[in-house]
Amino acid sequence: MRTTLTLDPDVAARLKRLRQRRDVPFKDVVNAALREGLRSLEEKPRPKRKTWTKPLSLGGSLVGPLDNVAEVLAIAEGDAFK
Repeated sequence: MRTTLTLDPDVAARLKRLRQRRDVPFKDVVNAALREGLRSLEEKPRPKRKTWTKPLSLGGSLVGPLDNVAEVLAIAEGDAFK
């Protein structure tokens, strides 16, 4: 089937590079890319694996409660904070 395609510049550049690397006609590269893309689009998406982060106790805070950021910075940096 003969048709006209308008390719985005980045897609056209990638196809041209592939054509040069494989030393095959442009239409063969376009057909291969379309076949691969269609196969990918038609596949059922793989189920995403659920991962969990295990909690780890780091112990208590070395500077006391962290509710007041200004107070924590004053403790950590001393008088240089002000």
